[in-house]
Amino acid sequence: MDRDLNARLPDGTMFEFWEKECVWERTLYVDCGNPAASDGNDGSEAAPFKTISAAARAATPGTRVRIHAGLYRECVQPVMGGTDAEHMISYEAYGDGDVILRASEEVTDFAPSTGWLLSRGKPLDLDLSGVSVWEHALDPDMFRGYNPFCANNLIHDRLFIEYAKTDMLPYLNRRGCVFVDGTPLKQVALYNHMADEENTYWVEANGQKLHFRLKDGDKPENHRIEITVREQCFAPRKSFLSYIRVKGLICEHAATGAPVPQRGAISCGRGHHWIIEDCQVNWANTLAIDIGNECWHREVLPGQQIGYTVIRNCAIRDAGVCGIAGLYAVHVLVEGCEITGTGWQHMELSWEAAGIKLHDTVNSLFRNNVIRHTYWADHLWLDCNNVNTRITGNVFMDGVHQREAIFIECTRDGVNLIDNNIIWGVDGRFDPAAIPVEPGSTGWYKMVEGDAVNGYGIYCEGTDRLQIMHNLIGECRYGGYYAKPVGFRMGAHGNDRGGTSRKANIRNNIFYNCGESAVTFPTEDNQAEGNLYVGMTGGYLRVMYPAPEVCLHLAAWQEFCGFDMTGQNAWFDIAMEEGKLRFAPTSRRQPLLPDGMKKLPYITDPAAVGQVAPVAMANTDFYGNDRAGKPVLPGPFTDISGDCPW
Repeated sequence: MDRDLNARLPDGTMFEFWEKECVWERTLYVDCGNPAASDGNDGSEAAPFKTISAAARAATPGTRVRIHAGLYRECVQPVMGGTDAEHMISYEAYGDGDVILRASEEVTDFAPSTGWLLSRGKPLDLDLSGVSVWEHALDPDMFRGYNPFCANNLIHDRLFIEYAKTDMLPYLNRRGCVFVDGTPLKQVALYNHMADEENTYWVEANGQKLHFRLKDGDKPENHRIEITVREQCFAPRKSFLSYIRVKGLICEHAATGAPVPQRGAISCGRGHHWIIEDCQVNWANTLAIDIGNECWHREVLPGQQIGYTVIRNCAIRDAGVCGIAGLYAVHVLVEGCEITGTGWQHMELSWEAAGIKLHDTVNSLFRNNVIRHTYWADHLWLDCNNVNTRITGNVFMDGVHQREAIFIECTRDGVNLIDNNIIWGVDGRFDPAAIPVEPGSTGWYKMVEGDAVNGYGIYCEGTDRLQIMHNLIGECRYGGYYAKPVGFRMGAHGNDRGGTSRKANIRNNIFYNCGESAVTFPTEDNQAEGNLYVGMTGGYLRVMYPAPEVCLHLAAWQEFCGFDMTGQNAWFDIAMEEGKLRFAPTSRRQPLLPDGMKKLPYITDPAAVGQVAPVAMANTDFYGNDRAGKPVLPGPFTDISGDCPW
């Protein structure tokens, strides 16, 4: 694939690829498995360093650090960055096996837990004789100034927390984790909670001793027990180091705290022109990678550059709160990454929770990524003042207790583009018990939408001029596209942070089985054209202002609003399977009686879907191929008559 075809930004310019072939003036070697390795060596191939940290202290611009396979239990803190794109400092796997940077240490000293009441508050007849709880006294020498078992997850900016509707337990838990054979135990708030659940642990108030219970009463000596002792895996101690490459490293078990500040297992340390590629980040307590200014309380220096970061072909798995976070990170490229399992800490109301959560993205490109199985958080959240950013060729799927897959917030100026993505399976984050029961026809005629139910493919809050083109948006609990204005934030905090949610352009998309509505506009001052609505019934096209609100089908949408004059209705199946989408006729009953079908005809064969007018802005298909000279259909594919792999 020509990398430039889907690198055109919304304003018509090309994304700025700044990378160049590096000039390596010297190479340093690290090999923890070599008996001759020592940090007192010169780092040559014949006399390698034992730790990556030793190489980081010696590296200068134009240095390539090549790291042999092995387990490195250290936090690498570069002391110097490169000078330009041709004279970077690179830390890269040698290629002879996994290079693992682990922020935990293995412990082996255990004893039966004593001195605490497991039966406290339990029924008197509860039999706890078969429950085995173990304890481990933490060695202070392991921690070197940072003991995550003494620190809560949330210790910095907590003023934004809405305490009345927030479960504070995850925020008040300790940052330290206990891993058994690579999988973390669940932290509980009180000692006696371990009586209720296996594979749990509890931390004493002073953070000096752990107590834990294993499955089936097993003994700890039968397992590899590791505890987190370091905050990060790769992070400069000094801010603003730039032109650094991290390639092929596996970073695990970082005891990061809840953002903000944004301090990841891999941290750019507020620097610019970093390349993070072919890396893995596993089981970060909260944040996997940070690429921005770390915190809005940080001083922004005159002329300070932040951003120009490349994150490519990385796998981020099981980050507690956020996969990639950044503030003021401009000219960002995230491509070919897989981000799975984000959000298990259940801290979505810290407002920094997402597979990717960035503020103020400018001239940035997110393409060909897969983000899925995100819990209580968005797959992608671009927060405030985003300009000329493109989101293309991605798969966003299977959000769990997720309000929306993509959230574009308070973006007043410029144009941003979401095109040729697959957005699938947003089940909503709400309390089912709070849904009002409205007998008879009471609910049928209710036009004003409540907040009891959500689950949106794309959710816009105070965002103007958003372009949404050639996406497939399916299986969303409430709606495919939903927008509302946020006028009160215009001018707030000294920034233009609000918007009217006007001038959106919803064009040539496929909406499939999207709950209550496919498209909900706050006003008529928006556009919709060439969209295909599959499996949708009732008033699934909506305009909420001016009153009275209207919920329309396609024919009324066309007649009264002038929207989607080339739009189409369809009634067939779209199935999302591992690695492919399947478009096929359905055996399900038609949604209307025969007379109704004459007035509102449905296409029943995917191969019969009509072509739509091309748009120059969405110039490629899902695979990055040029659409010029090819049939243009709604959605991200040029052919929807069968299977479409992804």
